[in-house]
Amino acid sequence: MTQHQARHVPVLFQEVMDFLSVRPEGTYVDCTVGLAGHAEGIARRLGSAGKLIGFDRDPEALELAAARLELVRAKMGDKMPQVDLIGEAFSRIAEHVRPDSVDGILADFGVSSLQFDEARRGFSFQADGPVDMRMDTRTGPTAAQVVNEMSERELANLIYEYGEERRSRTVARAIVRGRPIARTAQLARIVASAAPPMKFGQIHPATRTFQALRIYVNRELDEIRDLFKAAPKLLKPSGRLVVISFHSLEDRICKDGFREGARQGIWNILTKKPVMAGEEEIERNPRSRSAKLRAAERTATSF
Repeated sequence: MTQHQARHVPVLFQEVMDFLSVRPEGTYVDCTVGLAGHAEGIARRLGSAGKLIGFDRDPEALELAAARLELVRAKMGDKMPQVDLIGEAFSRIAEHVRPDSVDGILADFGVSSLQFDEARRGFSFQADGPVDMRMDTRTGPTAAQVVNEMSERELANLIYEYGEERRSRTVARAIVRGRPIARTAQLARIVASAAPPMKFGQIHPATRTFQALRIYVNRELDEIRDLFKAAPKLLKPSGRLVVISFHSLEDRICKDGFREGARQGIWNILTKKPVMAGEEEIERNPRSRSAKLRAAERTATSF
């Protein structure tokens, strides 16, 4: 087991398992398999007649997930379910999963520790690295291309919309003046020079700008919207969709998606309010503090 896998703690693990209510012979999809923390829990609750499908567009994460699930296979033997890991974004789920074939879908929208903790991935300003931020390093523009090539106005709009940064114009102006930008530490210094610390200095002033760039580069909000469009058609009646969001933009899409689906008779909402981590879990895993779980069950509505 790698250092990342040893440190990895899946958020709201027991709550996820409870809401998925895994049936031994069922078929379940983990849309963001990451380091396979939740996926292992699902696999252990499935039987040999069950099936687990995992998506992740990060090739490194998928490789580590496969290794972890092989260790599970070694322990479970012939009781191990079928496991299919797919190296693509979960927005392409409908290309790989048949309609009305799934008992449960899980999507944990958090950035994995593998991505955040590796400076070379460029997700964080805690350690200096290239300004990349791509979950799939094989495709798409890097965050460096965005900050160096986008117009000041477009950059300000991006930072405001995806980072909810009220000082977006000032930040965008500073970024344009500071070009060319190649390193995360450099970008963080530029943003900090244009925006004072938030909440009495407890939150780094570059936090919202980095969030905005990451969301934009990876189309994160569009990915969630695509999942909500696809999921009802793929789930069996009474199949469940469980989602975990980490900031207000994600949670708003999930809340509205479930509410609109309930209005149309597609979903029975299982969580009137989002389920959040308790004090014990937050102490053990501080990243769980902002996690919000929502779940719903598909009705018998036909498509």
